Amino acid sequence: MSFEIELKDRISRTEEIISSYLPEPEDFGSKVMEAMDYSFLAGGKRIRPMLMMETHILCGGDGRLIAPFMAALEMIHTYSLVHDDLPAMDGDELRRGKPTTWMQFDEAVAILAGDGLLNYSCEVACLAFNLAESPDDFAAIASALKILYHHSGIYGMIGGQCADIEAENAQNVTEEMITYIHAHKTAALVRAAMCIGAVLAGADEDTVMKLDHAAECIGLAFQIQDDLLDITSDEATLGKPVGSDARNNKTTYVTLHGIMGSRMKVEELSNEAIDIIRNINHRNVFLEELVEWMINRDK
Repeated sequence: MSFEIELKDRISRTEEIISSYLPEPEDFGSKVMEAMDYSFLAGGKRIRPMLMMETHILCGGDGRLIAPFMAALEMIHTYSLVHDDLPAMDGDELRRGKPTTWMQFDEAVAILAGDGLLNYSCEVACLAFNLAESPDDFAAIASALKILYHHSGIYGMIGGQCADIEAENAQNVTEEMITYIHAHKTAALVRAAMCIGAVLAGADEDTVMKLDHAAECIGLAFQIQDDLLDITSDEATLGKPVGSDARNNKTTYVTLHGIMGSRMKVEELSNEAIDIIRNINHRNVFLEELVEWMINRDK
């Protein structure tokens, strides 16, 4: 089976798993739930929950506990996009070829939808406790919860988002600051995905640490590629406006190192990550191909 066919199948299965955890709109709060569902179901590659599952498989996991965490992580990722698109942040009107949540509903509902997805993600992740069968399961779930909300919070994604906003108005943005932003705003959720997949499979600490480093490399490369696409791609391909970095006077890795230098860095980080993954006990060829695809994607 070709990678493209297998990827389509994995995306479909991932979509089925994570969408089963969405709330059904009801009562007087139905509008925010409708907006949550709209945002969540707007499409996307579902990379983070897929990475979680494939890392779980890589580490010999049986999949019993992972579904709630897959859904919770994608809810957190979706809420971050909903808030990123708001006028106070990036002010984007398109996301994945569709009106962004604040355009489809309104700004207030979009804010609440993002808040709702973040809060509901915690409820969903905690459903894993209902699937536990042993003290080891309970301990693994507790560790996974800590990883998830550490990497999505002020020491992870939110911290990176704040630094990203600060950098927009800074006079001299350094490579150190850009690396911090990428490592937190983007790589943090990739790290959460792969570390949770490993922890829920019962991987030892050394394996988790190695995969954490691989995930950071993947996240950094992914964001540099995203910055490249903002310059080299077009709106029809990406499904969102291009050139937003230039419009916002934003300094990126590409600004400092150019297109060729940035492409070389993407390749270096990609090779480092895949080398780590290949040297874990259980081989997962699809995961290796997935990492190569996501880093070198054209949209």
